[in-house]
Amino acid sequence: MSEPPAIHLQNVSLTRDGRTILDRLDLDVAAQGITAVIGPNGAGKSVTLRVIDGLIRPDAGTVRLSPGRRAFVFQRPALMRASARANVALGLVSLKLSRRERLERVDAALARVGLLERAADAATRFSGGEQQRLAFARAWAMRPDLLLLDEPTASLDPAATETIEGLITEMAGAGTAVLLVSHNLGQVARLADETVVLAAGRAVERGPTRSLLFSPRTVEARAYLTGELPWTSFAAAS
Repeated sequence: MSEPPAIHLQNVSLTRDGRTILDRLDLDVAAQGITAVIGPNGAGKSVTLRVIDGLIRPDAGTVRLSPGRRAFVFQRPALMRASARANVALGLVSLKLSRRERLERVDAALARVGLLERAADAATRFSGGEQQRLAFARAWAMRPDLLLLDEPTASLDPAATETIEGLITEMAGAGTAVLLVSHNLGQVARLADETVVLAAGRAVERGPTRSLLFSPRTVEARAYLTGELPWTSFAAAS
């Protein structure tokens, strides 16, 4: 990398209940673009995101992030029992914005995900897919330097997925470093510049996304991708 990474993990280890979850994990994430993390269930992908965000403290190792704002969109959105507008505004509390700037940014974010007409509705009344779109609106409004995504479209229909993928691409194009965990390998192929394969808590392979997906070098990556054969229908349509 020509500039310092947005995320630097070195020898990060984590054990819970006698089980090794992260095993001396080394991972650098570029300060620009989209990096995807893939791998089998139990590989440590979601835990890695939580370690990066400070939600879980590792037993050992170095976790270093570049300065700046970050946002985290979980697979199951974390929302307040308040209106959609209030949920998006929450992410802007730490920013020194005028009231007018804050309201404009909130409404622009809601409009971007197709929820402006429901701005006054309680988030608890939204469907799972609408709540996920609302969580993305909050992240988009923050204009973060780093965006962490854990299976962000798992609960969305194809139209909403397309909207969210457009948002991710837009944010990355504006300079946000994106770290995406996804089992949707078609999505990874569409969005990610680089991809990392995790297995048993270690990064076993890394490379340009299409090269890694179609020509994996390691036994672990080949085993995982072979087990996900249905995704290759994306390749035939590309």
